Amino acid sequence: MRADARKNRDHLLAVAGTVIAEQGVDASLRDIARRAGVGLATLLRHFPTREALLEALLHTSFDEMTAKADELETSSSPEDALVSWLRDCVAWTTEYRGVTVLMAAAIEDTESALHASCVTLRAAGTRLLTRAQAVGMARTDIDGTDLFALIAALAWLGDQPSLAPRADHLFDVVASAILTK
Repeated sequence: MRADARKNRDHLLAVAGTVIAEQGVDASLRDIARRAGVGLATLLRHFPTREALLEALLHTSFDEMTAKADELETSSSPEDALVSWLRDCVAWTTEYRGVTVLMAAAIEDTESALHASCVTLRAAGTRLLTRAQAVGMARTDIDGTDLFALIAALAWLGDQPSLAPRADHLFDVVASAILTK
């Protein structure tokens, strides 16, 4: 990619990140383009779909959360690794209102631009859960799909103004329900 094209793409991603953080994942693509100082056609040339834009925007975060799971797997106890990763993942998903709905749908849609990243993220969480289950520190009646759903549910709480003040407490309730000790 040419340097000027890369610069334009990076600028679009920066603006998109700001707009989506403010308005959620359903933010107008036209508004993103306008705020970036380009036409909608320019935005669509770089990112032909909303999902392609979101995948590019979230790709680094997906990679960071996967790397965090790898790091925790070797540096923390199984239960601490699971809860720490779960907390970080919930915090990350609340940065962009509505992203968990797209992530849940992308897991099932192999054609989705977000599919591969979501599957990788779910696998990272599953490894931490399985590790905690293997040493008797986590319930054995849940799996990675359940864990992914709990992340979505906890992130949803943070998006609700009336429930947001209770989100940390409810996270602790859910985390203690996952752990067996």
